[in-house]
Amino acid sequence: MSNFVNDGHTTPEAFVQHIKSLGHYDFPDPALVDPDGIGIVAIGGDLASETLISAYAQGLFPWFNDDEPIAWWCPEPRCVMQPTNYEPSKSLRKQANRARWQLTLNQAFDEVIHACSLPRSNGVDDDLNESQLDGEHTWIHDEMIEAYNELHAQGFAHSVEVWDDKGALVGGLYGLKIGGIYFGESMFHIASNASKLAFWGLMRLCAQSKVTLVDCQLPNEHLMSLGAITLPRTDFLTQLDTLISNDSNKWHKNSHKPLAVSLLGNLQPWQLNL
Repeated sequence: MSNFVNDGHTTPEAFVQHIKSLGHYDFPDPALVDPDGIGIVAIGGDLASETLISAYAQGLFPWFNDDEPIAWWCPEPRCVMQPTNYEPSKSLRKQANRARWQLTLNQAFDEVIHACSLPRSNGVDDDLNESQLDGEHTWIHDEMIEAYNELHAQGFAHSVEVWDDKGALVGGLYGLKIGGIYFGESMFHIASNASKLAFWGLMRLCAQSKVTLVDCQLPNEHLMSLGAITLPRTDFLTQLDTLISNDSNKWHKNSHKPLAVSLLGNLQPWQLNL
């Protein structure tokens, strides 16, 4: 992990260049190879941690079925959320106030990503980037699960979990954090509104941690209803260097205490483990 982290002795510009140069591949400029804004900019490569970090730092992410070659995407436009602008619905606030559920950070990453990989039997797409390709399976297959578990072990991929009053995992989400940006990947629920509570918890955690933008990748009705907006791809990529070079609070498995969902409306709901 030391190869990926700014040690405080390099300039932001040098750190960004270093992050982008990780791995063995030179990703193309999306504007040059995808002038029509279809979204796909490269095919091939691997899912090594260095490759993934380099790709995300350049605004790309992998999205492909398990019987297809690795495809790298940079959508036009880009769906994003500013954590400080997020406002939960009145009905969600009421549910949070009544529920005896808890949120945790990084306590069940593998369980969350596996749950996100399962078919959506209720027909509701909870994915941050509309990952349900054909209604029978998701794009989160074994190769992706292994790669993101490795990123989690290295401190880049993070999960937010929702637990009910009996201690069962009923919802959650996962993604990557690099500097001041969180790249959302997917979320799930098996209890009503559990993924929305996880998303609210993520917004509060980002706001407290100096994470100023959440990348939702592709717009969908669910995300737009939560307050997401779209940016032209060029605007998103222009901001990216500054975002990944910004310092933010570290998220570890034991960095934050469990959070009762009834406290999400508080000014600083997430508390550090001291």
